[in-house]
Amino acid sequence: MNNPITIRVSDFTGGPIAVAAADGQQLHDAVAPLLKEGKPVVLSFAGIETIIAAFLSAAVGQLYGEFSKERIRELIAIRDLSPDDELQLGRVVRNACAYFKNPELYDQAWKEGVGDEV
Repeated sequence: MNNPITIRVSDFTGGPIAVAAADGQQLHDAVAPLLKEGKPVVLSFAGIETIIAAFLSAAVGQLYGEFSKERIRELIAIRDLSPDDELQLGRVVRNACAYFKNPELYDQAWKEGVGDEV
């Protein structure tokens, strides 16, 4: 197997706070092409002190709509994440998997609850 490519999350956040979905999207956009090529990736959260679900959903969650759980487990390793943030990432992954199993159902529920305007 190829040597993994290490990606430092802080290179996308510009500091110790990972809260912006836009930063998560940039991280996703760097990771997804590597996974498509079958290259293993290590995501290092070293130096990240604060992280929220919106960042994780954009960075990692949406990968579950593009790749199988097995492929992601095979190719992505997560490092330097606190135990609390590991739990948060687990919730994001579970929610993403549930959503991508039946996005129409979730989208319809959203429209019924919130309406078409966001």
